[in-house]
Amino acid sequence: MDVDDATLIEDLARPYRAGTAMRVFIGRGAAAVPVLVEGLQHPDAEARYQCCRLLDRLLTADAMQPLLKMLDDPDARVRVSALHSLSCDRCKTDACLPTDGPLLKKAIQLLDADPDAHVRAMAIEAVGRSAHIEPVAEAAIVRSMSTDPSPAVRKKARWYAPGGKIHERSKGRHHRQASRTGAGIARP
Repeated sequence: MDVDDATLIEDLARPYRAGTAMRVFIGRGAAAVPVLVEGLQHPDAEARYQCCRLLDRLLTADAMQPLLKMLDDPDARVRVSALHSLSCDRCKTDACLPTDGPLLKKAIQLLDADPDAHVRAMAIEAVGRSAHIEPVAEAAIVRSMSTDPSPAVRKKARWYAPGGKIHERSKGRHHRQASRTGAGIARP
């Protein structure tokens, strides 16, 4: 039985139906992206959150701008999920995410001022992707390391700051990231 797109988006907001709806969207692959992008405007935060999670796996260039807008969502879980979708290469099979431009600027703003510690912690990952090539990214992480009100966020910032274990481990990747632009997501 085929279920229409609007019903599937509604199902994402209901825990007892979300799993089935997610499997349907994943099965559709990139063809599901326009529906999920539209779902980012759903009035229910749970539906927006699940759309961000799905776009993490199905990210295309068409979803980048709508996901960037989700970084201003009133729900912290949605902001965390959007940040993850825009900054985690591990979850993608054929995307290469940008490390500069609007994402970096917004991630630094969230790192400096978001009221939710989980959002700030995820922002460290987004900012940390640029720490080797962008002085403003490194400065934001160092600032967070010493001034963030959350001990957990300060600890994570130490990992991404110069000398930290993630900063040291990711040194070799900065050459590949330096050639990326804010516009593309396709792997070379």
